This record gives sequence, structure tokens and C-alpha cells, in this order.
Amino acid sequence: MNTSIRLSDEVSERLTKLAAKMQRSKSWLINEAVKDYLARTEEDSKCWQETLEALASVKAGDLIEGDQIDTWLASWGNAKELEPPR
Repeated sequence: MNTSIRLSDEVSERLTKLAAKMQRSKSWLINEAVKDYLARTEEDSKCWQETLEALASVKAGDLIEGDQIDTWLASWGNAKELEPPR
């Protein structure tokens, strides 16, 4: 699928210089930039959803006491490593 975009003169000049320096086409650079942007945006969305779920869990009272976490973490690397608290 082809899509056309309009770039400011400044961005276009910078893109042209970078493409020449990297010996890549401007289209390749734009495609990579868009892929990176989409990946970051999707990850941000996932993190936000997980935050909302965690807040709902806290609001519902689904909590683990700090001392339980401390005990569990202290057991890491020991022969009697504990299961995570639930």
C-alpha cells in the first residue's frame, strides 16, 4: 500500500541527509520510524491498560502485604526459595 505524506522543509532536508549518510532510501527511513512509533504507542497503551487493571485490583482490596513481599524476596537464591505470595 502506498501512502503519501507532506514533510516540512526542515524535516525533508534532515531526512535526505540521513538517508545519504545511512545509504538507505528516505522511504525506508520513514517506514522504520513509523514502525518504531507504532510499537511504542502499542506498548504505552498496554502499560496504561495494565495500570488501570492494577488500580481496579487495589480498589477491590486485592493486595499483598509488604512484609510478605519482603519475605519472598529475601528467599530468592536460597535452597528454600518461597513461592510468590498470592
